[in-house]
Amino acid sequence: MPNYMLKLCYDGTRYKGWQKQGNTAGTIQEKLETILSRLLDQPVELAASGRTDAGVHAREQVCSFRADTVLSTEELLRRLRAHLPEDIGALSLEIAPPRFRARLSCVGKTYVYRIWNSRDPDVFERKYRTCVPESLDLDAMRRAAELLCGEHDFAAFCSAKPGKKSTVRELRSIQIEKDGADLRLIYAGSGFLYNMVRILTGTLLEVGKGLRQPEEMSRILASRDRRMAGPTAPAQGLFLWQVDY
Repeated sequence: MPNYMLKLCYDGTRYKGWQKQGNTAGTIQEKLETILSRLLDQPVELAASGRTDAGVHAREQVCSFRADTVLSTEELLRRLRAHLPEDIGALSLEIAPPRFRARLSCVGKTYVYRIWNSRDPDVFERKYRTCVPESLDLDAMRRAAELLCGEHDFAAFCSAKPGKKSTVRELRSIQIEKDGADLRLIYAGSGFLYNMVRILTGTLLEVGKGLRQPEEMSRILASRDRRMAGPTAPAQGLFLWQVDY
């Protein structure tokens, strides 16, 4: 049975995240699987490169699935696009190698967290940026970001309860870019834990506001204690930006 790779983008505002939750409607996976199953007249199960939380967006999400059909990838993509809602876009569809798995084959991801750093109202992009009106010390944030990069145990920056799975990840870079009031935190790494980017962002913003010192990052990492890190930043500012294979 052919193996497919589907690239997507979506506005996560009205969804309860990527992953389907039993019989609960309102997830992106459930929406896509329902449409593909009807188009292909067979059950379709999607595996994504990773889950996104409720309200989180994706500029590029990658999925894999298997299906038996006489439709070409071009025709199936055309039909899928015709049935998708306006806030989910199918970017491309291709036959993948038999062993390709969207999650297991992934070697890295990039997330972007967008912030409107101004006291002025952000009327038109309020669903895609978090408003932070306070002045921020970007140099301090960058010093803190340097201490977070590398291979570390990021248990303190994860919302999930401690378990047997490893919380060690490689955070390859954190870039902090500002253009006027538009501030972007760009995270590249081998993989990310549950809420990790949002907690990193909340912690770095506390540094920017002068509530923490950059040097505290090493102590937070060593603690492995979620209570030591900052708050979880709001969902609407986060984008899954790129998936690497």
